[in-house]
Amino acid sequence: MTSIDEPLLHFFTFLLVFLIYLLTIGGNMTIFLLFCVDHHLHTPMYFFLANLSILDISCSTITLHKILSSFVSGDNTVSVPECFVQIFAFLSLTCDELLVLTAMSYDRYVAICKPLHYHLIMDSKLCALLASLCWVCGFLEGIPTFMGVFKLTCFESNQMDYFFCDVVPILKLTCSDKSFLQLYILIVGVFVSSFTPFALTFISYVFIIATILSIRTSSGRRKAFYTCSSHLTVVILLYASLVLQYLRPMSSINLGSNKYFSLFNAAAVPTLNPLIYSLQNKDVKAAIRRRIRCATLSVNT
Repeated sequence: MTSIDEPLLHFFTFLLVFLIYLLTIGGNMTIFLLFCVDHHLHTPMYFFLANLSILDISCSTITLHKILSSFVSGDNTVSVPECFVQIFAFLSLTCDELLVLTAMSYDRYVAICKPLHYHLIMDSKLCALLASLCWVCGFLEGIPTFMGVFKLTCFESNQMDYFFCDVVPILKLTCSDKSFLQLYILIVGVFVSSFTPFALTFISYVFIIATILSIRTSSGRRKAFYTCSSHLTVVILLYASLVLQYLRPMSSINLGSNKYFSLFNAAAVPTLNPLIYSLQNKDVKAAIRRRIRCATLSVNT
């Protein structure tokens, strides 16, 4: 590659990451603001979706800000405290997102399987309690892994072939004893933080699908499936990216390829979430039209 090509590639890479970040912030902030200003969206589903939007904005900012700043400044270094903070924040926010998606699956279960009792069950107090538990439990789940990484003292190199600080590249670099930490990540990180939310979500959808199949009319089945299709799409995307990124033996993980799965999880998934919900959801599109109409009327008057 010539020296002329390198700056050009550098510029287009920065432009691509910057555009992805803008789409993530713009799309998720739009969802969050629509929930805040449009009373038609003041329902449990959009309450949890607003929480998911905040998590996507936070996760993208934590993981992508260093890429963008290094493109501008040329400084690719990161301090050890900043690296550990980034690890903790990413772990916690990922756990939060899995738990919020689980709460959303329960909301869809109640809406489809118990429609007559939906507003009695999913009241504002229960929604606030579920959201609070998601945030608190997510951050608590990230503490033990963070403490285990924090105790690592020996590293083979100070260069990391990754675009942000994550557990996998840190474990690849360390020459400290990491057997206990790997066992903890396997037992707690995979089976508790990931498998438990997945199992609860899966159980919810077993009942949802059984209820949908029992509906006699095809239009009724389509309407019922429509109410959970966006959420199911987001769940599949997130869990698929996490499986490709983490659920492999440490010895078989190649950082060069793994960082692309990580980039998809940190950048593409948060960008796709608002697009999936806005393109497939009539309520969100109607809310956007109402806001545009109100803005147009304000300008005209």
